Amino acid sequence: MADRFHNQAKQYSETRPSYPDELFQFIGSKTPNHHLAWDVGTGNGQAATSFQLARMYKNVVATDTSQKQLDFAPKLPNVRWICTAPNMSMAELQRDVAAEASVDLITIAQALHWFDLPTFYQQARWVLKKPHGVIAAWCYTATDGDDSACNSSSAFDSVFQRFYSDSGPYWDPARKLVDDKYRSIDFPFEPIDGANHTGPFEFKTERLMDLDGYFRFIRSWSAYQIAQEKGVELLRDDVMEDFKRAWTEDGNNNQKLVKSSVYLRIGKVGNWK
Repeated sequence: MADRFHNQAKQYSETRPSYPDELFQFIGSKTPNHHLAWDVGTGNGQAATSFQLARMYKNVVATDTSQKQLDFAPKLPNVRWICTAPNMSMAELQRDVAAEASVDLITIAQALHWFDLPTFYQQARWVLKKPHGVIAAWCYTATDGDDSACNSSSAFDSVFQRFYSDSGPYWDPARKLVDDKYRSIDFPFEPIDGANHTGPFEFKTERLMDLDGYFRFIRSWSAYQIAQEKGVELLRDDVMEDFKRAWTEDGNNNQKLVKSSVYLRIGKVGNWK
């Protein structure tokens, strides 16, 4: 899977949605200190270099297993980029990422479902400050396109949902955790102050895209890449025509707002030993 993300690095950097400021404001308000944040599985740095995260935390360390992805990340003076091994040892964690009990916040954007969770959670608990260090992981679900407000009765949404269903056999089984909005993912942390659960909490994100940009977004999917490896073209000519008709049904074939929901699991480490 890491090789696939490596090969899709440019498409990821150009097409993946950004995350709303409200998400980072909510997360940042839950950490008493703002000295160090660790963004894990950072990819091309959409979360690590967001205005809010890089501004709220004095230092950010952003790690990924793909150097190609990191090559597309913007450079900021307080963000340190590190390419790590897929199975980082505790010694490598301390040497390359952070010392024990030194991290205020860990963020994982659209990546937690790929991790070896028992190993990662052991490392997360080791680096987080006790008891108020926070871990925040989020995913976004399938997007709909509309030039005003998305709704399930739109022609575009109908075409997209049919297409997404057809792509189902080519998604990794881990994708089911995203489709479930991270409700069923293992997340053994304490609720943050003021909450009685760890989520998911829902946020909204939107981006202006033209149809060609939307097709590039689809082509960045791991399912699209897997289908191609099996000799299957998901974006056949007839499928693209269906998308085009739905996109232009209102007479506007220019950019439209593409919206999606972001689902956040967030908790604090507590006094774990």
